[in-house]
Amino acid sequence: MTDKEQLLHALGFRFGRNGPHAARTMMLDDLRTLLSDLPSDASRADYVEAIVTRNLLGKRTKKTRELARRHLTALYGLDTGNALFRALRCLWPLDEAAQPLLALVVALARDPLLRLTRRLVVEKEIGTPIPREAIERCLAQDDPDRFSEASLQSFARNTSGTWSAAGFLTGRDPKIRSTPVVRPANVTLCLFLGYLEGQTGQRLFSSSWIQLLGRSPDELEALASSASHRGHLVLMNAGGVKEVRFPGYLTAEEERLRQEISSVL
Repeated sequence: MTDKEQLLHALGFRFGRNGPHAARTMMLDDLRTLLSDLPSDASRADYVEAIVTRNLLGKRTKKTRELARRHLTALYGLDTGNALFRALRCLWPLDEAAQPLLALVVALARDPLLRLTRRLVVEKEIGTPIPREAIERCLAQDDPDRFSEASLQSFARNTSGTWSAAGFLTGRDPKIRSTPVVRPANVTLCLFLGYLEGQTGQRLFSSSWIQLLGRSPDELEALASSASHRGHLVLMNAGGVKEVRFPGYLTAEEERLRQEISSVL
């Protein structure tokens, strides 16, 4: 990892070559079940106990319970010591309609395989078809000999399933690029990820995370203003100069790491 990636890793991001989408989608239904059952201050051990011991997710064997725990942990962290998961956990119960996109954003930050498909999906115009073969080519473009044909087909199904669950794709094959639901909580999380990457002020509104949402500057400002009124963040806008704060989101050490990231941009 680069110096910046090492710092981001300490804040909850994941890097590398592989990820949970080699085997699963973003497991939205399982995540909803888990977060609705456990309190917001649940420990990592509590999540393990719920998934493996209590079988909260209704998996058929001990092995599938362990796999579910492993994949959900890789996708989301399941640890309040993780700044990304802590933000997700804070925003999750506030707006059910925001949950699919909240889950997608954290999964993108933590799964390198899913990130490989991001540009393909996000840059397509609404209504444009995206056949499975296009997703397979996208996954293979950096290293054509890395995956077998069967693996590429499986990975394409999993990643397209996640984009569909988040509202970016509809239909079967070919999938059709669609417009996801974007709520104030979604803008909050995307601004927060840009903030973790060292960006501040107006630059937060042009980060790659905000671009993911596909909304105009006026729409984004209205959503951010709504988020501020709801107490998700603090937005100040004077003379066209924006300042965004996230009180209570980071520990002192995490804020120090964020500032160090800013210095290596």
